Amino acid sequence: MARLEDAGIGTVLKKLTVVGAGWAGLAAAVHAVQQGWQVRLLEAAPQVGGRARRVMHQGLPLDNGQHILIGAYRETLQMMRAVGIDTDQHLWRLPLNLRRPDGRGLQLPAWPAPWNMLAAIMLAKGWGWRDKLSLGGHALRWRLNHFQAPPDMSVAMLCRDLPAAVMSLLIEPLCVSALNLPPAQASAQVFLRVMQDALAGGAGSSDMLIPRTDLSSLWPDAAVHWLAQHGADVETGCHVQSLDAWLTDPVVLACPAWEAARLTAGIEPTWSAQAHALTHTAITTVYVKANQPLDWQSPVMALHSDAHAPAQFAFDKGQLSPNPEMQGVLAMVVSASTHDRQTTTEAVLWQAKHQLGLGQASALLTVVEKRAAFACEPGVRRPSAWVRQGLVACGDYIDGPYPATLEGAVQSGLHAVTLLSHKRMGENKA
Repeated sequence: MARLEDAGIGTVLKKLTVVGAGWAGLAAAVHAVQQGWQVRLLEAAPQVGGRARRVMHQGLPLDNGQHILIGAYRETLQMMRAVGIDTDQHLWRLPLNLRRPDGRGLQLPAWPAPWNMLAAIMLAKGWGWRDKLSLGGHALRWRLNHFQAPPDMSVAMLCRDLPAAVMSLLIEPLCVSALNLPPAQASAQVFLRVMQDALAGGAGSSDMLIPRTDLSSLWPDAAVHWLAQHGADVETGCHVQSLDAWLTDPVVLACPAWEAARLTAGIEPTWSAQAHALTHTAITTVYVKANQPLDWQSPVMALHSDAHAPAQFAFDKGQLSPNPEMQGVLAMVVSASTHDRQTTTEAVLWQAKHQLGLGQASALLTVVEKRAAFACEPGVRRPSAWVRQGLVACGDYIDGPYPATLEGAVQSGLHAVTLLSHKRMGENKA
């Protein structure tokens, strides 16, 4: 339990209810305890973690979707360390790598920005000099314009003068992995914010941080353990049907957008309608078992993706995990997934055979998150964190600079508690 003298509110800790224990809700709960709140965390599912958690299958600790972080995700890394996670041990750090099995594509060296990007462009395979000069010119203009774009501009419009090779080998995989939308549908404004943080955010910002463990072990399990140690009450399997009984104390809504819209429909209908209006896109992760040794230099491989070969990335779980049973297991990720489970699985197995040379590969498990991310389209209107007095919301869909990422979720959780804490400090001064 946080010390009473640290809480700054006399001898009684003020109660706070957090509804939802995904990464946003867990971040809100941890931060609230740090700020001196007495926290009760309610989760409808049997386990915490939301859309980034462990899924056990045939004794293997898989996930309900492959996630990676980047070095620019500083708030997420800080929250991990706050609950005792050794990020160097739990995350494999390597420079951004978008090279395909044939060697084409871009890989950043471990140099300071912007020299790492310039060197990567100059050394990129599969691009001519006109391609490289064009990308260098665009990157310089983005930097000079402070990575800003009109709200109604798409990534395709932003990059309309870039050569086809650059679009195929860099912009498209970056866009679909960060925003979960193809360039024609994705917001240029949000895309440039991701590019700014990754490519101009200081040493290591563009590095890929790939989990060496399942996602529950990466942070949610440690966060729950830390909360219990500090006096918070965590309840799973608790589906909140109405907020009426909870609003005697401040509440943080950390559930998905559609659940938050349902719970606020009779309380704040305008906010509810905005959350309800958001559309969502799917992500499919196909876990593949290779019946032959993998000899990859990197644990991640970019793939050529099209309508018949939908996966954009493959992750060698055996290289990442110390568990010997994970040897030969691949996580093949289909962002902006549109086909049914069987069709997607068959197409990904075709990719594993023809792009990765795994002729005897078989499907272990296919996980489809139908509403994995809100559609970060040009001009999308995202609801604000402030719902009404004593009621705030957090989640990767809440208004902010990031698309639907773990960093966006964590930052929104911290921001929601900060809003309530500032209001509470004002009341105490009054």
